Parts: sequence; structure tokens; C-alpha cells
Amino acid sequence: MRLEELKPAQGATKKSKRVGRGPGSGSGKTASKGHKGQKARSGGVKGAGFEGGQMPLQRRIPKRGFTNIFRKEYAVVNLKDLAAMAGSDPVTPETLKQKGLIHDLKSGVKVLGTGELKIKLTVRAHKFSKSAVEKIQAAGGKAEVI
Repeated sequence: MRLEELKPAQGATKKSKRVGRGPGSGSGKTASKGHKGQKARSGGVKGAGFEGGQMPLQRRIPKRGFTNIFRKEYAVVNLKDLAAMAGSDPVTPETLKQKGLIHDLKSGVKVLGTGELKIKLTVRAHKFSKSAVEKIQAAGGKAEVI
């Protein structure tokens, strides 16, 4: 078998139907749209969710809650992850990104208190949980808010 001999499997490809090209084509004149009516017109097919003028379902059902456009989302780091940062003091968002502990800074970095910290570290982040601050200070380190 050679490259120029390759072709798609039988029935895998379909030739597009050329509509409105005369009576001999089998789909001329009305171009397979039938006679008159909304669907026969140009631009006549309405979008998904259109219910013939009846109030659509997505507008009929009650709406609940809201989206806070000022919401801040933080990149989360746990203390058990910071244990791997032994050589780099102080620990900053940039060093965390270099080590691959966070991928995107988002609105900042928040340090949570899951896990134990046995090494002395100076951690600089945008937010800390209370338990994280206590554990960092217990290990002899500092938690600095940026």
C-alpha cells in the first residue's frame, strides 16, 4: 500500500447535496423546503428554545441566587505542600509557581492549614487561615500578608 492509494472507508464520506439547481437534480424549484410557511423562508428556522411565540422555558422558570462579579478566587496551597519548599526561604507566590505548586495566581495565594510543617519558613501570601498561621509560627516561621 502506498500513500496515494489511501482512501476513506466505504460510506465514510458523503457528497453534499446541491439544492435549488433545477428540476433534473431532484431537489430543484423549492430546494426541498416544500411550499410556503416559516421554514420555507430565508432565515426562517428559529433557534433552539424557540416555542412558536410562547414564553420559552428558560424565561418561564424562576431564577434563584446571583453571581457576585466582585468575587475573588484564590490559588490554594496547603501546609503539607509547603514542606517540600525547604530550600527556598522566603516562600512567595513566584517561588510556588516555579516549583509547580500553583498554576495560576488568580486573585492571590491563600495558605490553608492542612498537614504539618516541621521546618522553619517565612511564608508570604495574600491570605492565611488561622490554623495555617498557628502551625507556621509553632514551627518557628513567619506568616507575612502581602
